[in-house]
Amino acid sequence: QVQVVESGGGLVQAGGSLRLSCAASGTRFSINSMGWYRQAPGKLREWVATITSGGSITYADSVKGRFTISRDNAENTVNLQMSSLKPEDTAVYYCKAGLYLGTSYNIYWGQGTQVTVSS
Repeated sequence: QVQVVESGGGLVQAGGSLRLSCAASGTRFSINSMGWYRQAPGKLREWVATITSGGSITYADSVKGRFTISRDNAENTVNLQMSSLKPEDTAVYYCKAGLYLGTSYNIYWGQGTQVTVSS
């Protein structure tokens, strides 16, 4: 069973930086796609950024130029460097890992890590 664990959340002032990390374990296969989502209170979960095993990266417009996603394929880890943080970035951040097992594409989520940006 694949397990996904996030770390690195916390409280930071507006304009500051935080680095989130995520590790996927329990598989000997390379994770095809890893990404970050976030959910603010009273809102739906929204996509933040994705990186594939081939290095293709995409960002939501709301974080483009401020957040940087990176990964280590060998370790099945992904990081999210967040800079110039704004109060509206406050949310629980979730890591998502996507893995092909045969013809089946399986998705695994972490438990989330809280990011709070004070104004």
